[in-house]
Amino acid sequence: MTEKKYSKKHEWLEVNGNIATVGITVHAAAQLGDIVFVEVPALGKSFKKDDPAAVVESVKAASDVYSPLTGEIKESNQLIVTDPSLINKDPESSGWFFKITIQNQNELDDLMSKSDYEKYASENPN
Repeated sequence: MTEKKYSKKHEWLEVNGNIATVGITVHAAAQLGDIVFVEVPALGKSFKKDDPAAVVESVKAASDVYSPLTGEIKESNQLIVTDPSLINKDPESSGWFFKITIQNQNELDDLMSKSDYEKYASENPN
């Protein structure tokens, strides 16, 4: 059973064993507008929790995508590099950015449930 969690930096992650798939939330994609460029992390690169791991640019702004966990990149979504609009179409599924190993399961405790995130996003619109 996979479970989705959310960060205060507007990333979602879906946990499956010791691998987390990470992307930006529907809220973040809507705030950015039409996404025109994406840079995903290299395979094998390691990140600490809250490190910038990817870049997303829209017609409005450029923004970092942060790693919600400490770990090593196992896979990056090349489809969104080729077609960044996938993120606008389906940000919380096929528009994922990267898959990362979970080095510290306790970091998951700092993340929010969907309902907690929705409340947070409505109170912090930017």
